Amino acid sequence: MNYFVYFIQAVLHCWIVGLVVSSVSGNQVWPVPYNRVDRRPDVDPFCQALYPFCPTGDRDGRIPVMTDSDIISVFRLQTPVWEFKYGDVMGKFHIMHDAIGFGSVKTGTNFTMEWYELFQLGNCTFPHERAGMSAPFWCNQGAACLYEGIDDIHWKQNGTLEKIGEISGEMFNEMARWVQEDNATGVYYETWTVKSDAGPNATTWFESYDCSQFVHRTYKKLLDMGAELSSQTPTYYTKIYLYSGEPVHLGNDSIFQQSSMKDLATDIKKFYHSFRSHQSVIEMIESLLEAFEKMVLEKTFYFYYNSEYWKLPMKYPYIKIIYEEIPLP
Repeated sequence: MNYFVYFIQAVLHCWIVGLVVSSVSGNQVWPVPYNRVDRRPDVDPFCQALYPFCPTGDRDGRIPVMTDSDIISVFRLQTPVWEFKYGDVMGKFHIMHDAIGFGSVKTGTNFTMEWYELFQLGNCTFPHERAGMSAPFWCNQGAACLYEGIDDIHWKQNGTLEKIGEISGEMFNEMARWVQEDNATGVYYETWTVKSDAGPNATTWFESYDCSQFVHRTYKKLLDMGAELSSQTPTYYTKIYLYSGEPVHLGNDSIFQQSSMKDLATDIKKFYHSFRSHQSVIEMIESLLEAFEKMVLEKTFYFYYNSEYWKLPMKYPYIKIIYEEIPLP
């Protein structure tokens, strides 16, 4: 065997070792990219919404076709979460819901488009315990909803209704096709944004995927098509932050099927048990104390993202709801 062959073998050996070391050390990308799907999964009958999703609109997010020459007004919409039931209560804590409005000059017809949870926020944030299932069960999907009309009082009274631009009917139709694709592939709601700390140079570990993110994606699509959008007032959005050191990847549902991971599986289920639905007042107080102990004293939060579990080593200030200014893209 000549020296050239030895050289090639040495290079290949170093290359293979490099790949192994790289895979073991884990060149993790932050924030973790949000996984899209090929098609929206079927909904399990177990998952039930207290308030029906998109009751007066198109549940599949289908959008009417406009005449190319039409002029379409674009509106920024914002209102407190559950304003229809609790008025401005959530608004006082800056917990807001965001949407987009459109108005056709040619037909005089208005539309409201929003993206939100199919089964309410709690079901998208924490799982259920189901008999006969070893792993926590998640009822987590979000989708676009389009319905005719803009309820001026609903958006104006405690929130925002502001015209931010105009687009052509042709642009509107192109945006509608994009919404259909986005709606079919980005199906999982994500409540939390996870960051390394509360400072300006913090690392973002995970991004949220919620109503405000949909609004921003839509704005960006319109701007990429050549639309001009501007707001006369600061654009604030509600963000719910968790603060932690570098997250530790744990695995998927196989955690709950392996005897070697029994202790971890038990700990994860115990953590989520504190956030179970349909608790009495006494149970809720006990659960809050258990959650406080886990997050603040033990500095642990079990986080579910892309159908995978992560352990977050929590850091002060642990959790914050921030109403922060995020300019138009």
